[in-house]
Amino acid sequence: MSSRVLTAVAWPYANGPRHIGHVSGFGVPSDVFSRYRRMVGDQVLMVSGTDEHGTPIQVQADAEGLSPRQLADKYNEVITQDLQGLGLSYDLFTRTTTSNHYEVVQNLFLALHKNGYVVSKTAMGAISPSTGRTLPDRYVEGTCPICGYDGARGDQCDNCGNQLDPSDLINPRSKINGEVPKFVETEHFFLDLPAFAESLGSWLSTRTDWRPNVLKFSANLVEDLKPRAITRDLDWGVPIPLDGWRDQPMKRLYVWFDAVIGYLSASVEWARRGPDADAWKQWWTEPSAEAYYFMGKDNIVFHSVIWPALLLGQNGAGDRGGEPGAFGTLNLPSEIVSSEYLTMSGSKFSTSRGRVIYVGDFLREFGPDALRYFIAVAGPENQDTDFTWDEFVRRTNFELANEWGNLVNRSISMAHKNVGAIPKPLAPEAADAELLAVSKAGFDTVGGLLARNRFKQAAGEAMRVVTAANRYLSDQEPWKRKDDPERRDTILHTALQVVQDANTLLTPFLPHASQQVHEALGGTGVWAAQPEIRDVDDLGDGPAYKVLTGDYETQSARWESTPIETGRPLAKPSPIFAKLDPELGETGPEWAPIEK
Repeated sequence: MSSRVLTAVAWPYANGPRHIGHVSGFGVPSDVFSRYRRMVGDQVLMVSGTDEHGTPIQVQADAEGLSPRQLADKYNEVITQDLQGLGLSYDLFTRTTTSNHYEVVQNLFLALHKNGYVVSKTAMGAISPSTGRTLPDRYVEGTCPICGYDGARGDQCDNCGNQLDPSDLINPRSKINGEVPKFVETEHFFLDLPAFAESLGSWLSTRTDWRPNVLKFSANLVEDLKPRAITRDLDWGVPIPLDGWRDQPMKRLYVWFDAVIGYLSASVEWARRGPDADAWKQWWTEPSAEAYYFMGKDNIVFHSVIWPALLLGQNGAGDRGGEPGAFGTLNLPSEIVSSEYLTMSGSKFSTSRGRVIYVGDFLREFGPDALRYFIAVAGPENQDTDFTWDEFVRRTNFELANEWGNLVNRSISMAHKNVGAIPKPLAPEAADAELLAVSKAGFDTVGGLLARNRFKQAAGEAMRVVTAANRYLSDQEPWKRKDDPERRDTILHTALQVVQDANTLLTPFLPHASQQVHEALGGTGVWAAQPEIRDVDDLGDGPAYKVLTGDYETQSARWESTPIETGRPLAKPSPIFAKLDPELGETGPEWAPIEK
């Protein structure tokens, strides 16, 4: 029986192009998971978009001489193109500057306000003395008053994990220009997080299958919840939908608040663009539906504590009770799939320090699947992982080109040369059955790992089948069996069956190459569907924009071993993966940052 699966992918910020560290956290893992779940027959809804509000957008817009909207338009297009090029199979990748998003955010705010989980109070806000603008919490740094860590941010300390306010910091300074912020009293709405302590704690206690780092971090946060501001003094964002507030030009909902609601608003938009405007409810209100949230570890708190609190408050299920809002009773996350950091020379990728490899540059040089494979097998799934060109070249050359590409090429080439088609198995032996058993067992093994988001192990098990097939060919030596065509053809048939099986196992990781292998085996039609960029009209009175979407139900890839079609014509194959120059591992391409 199929399941409904919501894949909620972290929203990349639209103040610049994204680098490979970003997509190693939210992009590739979410797509590998979604492609697998579609292949087993589940009904997947994969949504996200560009996060386009807040002071950082204004700061970057000023630096580039653009308006905030122009800047968001510019980088939304860049990011959308990069994610399409990477093959991320979104059902809808949209943006937060749409009429639909504003409406959903405001309705959820009203539900929280009605249920008493949003309260107004005065607070000390950080203002830039040179511009007069509000400084976002994350743009204020200083010394943590709790543990003494000097790099604490105005929203939390990454060293001890405690929630902070900018005014709590010792020796605060602006990340933008280093100036000391001015703190002024201002009225804002706050999410009353302490009013969720019991309900959040009870819910988190049921999440025993989460990754340990996520669960421990979240449980620690719940022990010391504080009210958190959800409005800011700025003019770029979602208006506050209350009398006395909605017309104030310098009061907007805080960017972190509207961005996490994007998962819901993107689902609603996807449904509104289809034949059934209420279709989103099947993924959000049916208790049997599953919801997986993908992000880097710096976003854990927003997805394991704050977003569940917003959902509980909207549902009227916080410690104070209440009534469900306009969206009914919404499902809480089934799992938070958080990755660690992909680093370079031991440090996080940093645009400002020139330590950055942009997705677009990487795709133009190496294509999508080499990057997807590297992230899957050598990425930061469970711990911070250093990216090196040497390791990338090694993985590409020895695993993709030598192991997988060579298996595909020599199996099909020999069958093409000797038979011209997929040969019949006429003289089976024990070795054939043994290999076929390994191949078929891979579907349960690899599938079980993918279902639990164990991507590194899953890719390793898929490649184990490839290694077994290469060993089989070397042992059986079909090229030496000219005098025994029946045995030769049986060996080649067995090898091609395993190539087809292995291609299925690798499809979630290598969707572009899997289409090539499918066609090289004589297959027709779409094997692994790819996303496309479409122009759409705003659902309200806003400007038109581009979205990333796709028709994934038309693909033929299914998570099962199917008998290969004997007699299907085969053409001479082209290489699936080209080997990289080994010297590239020492320096990287000319455009790459120098590691120090």
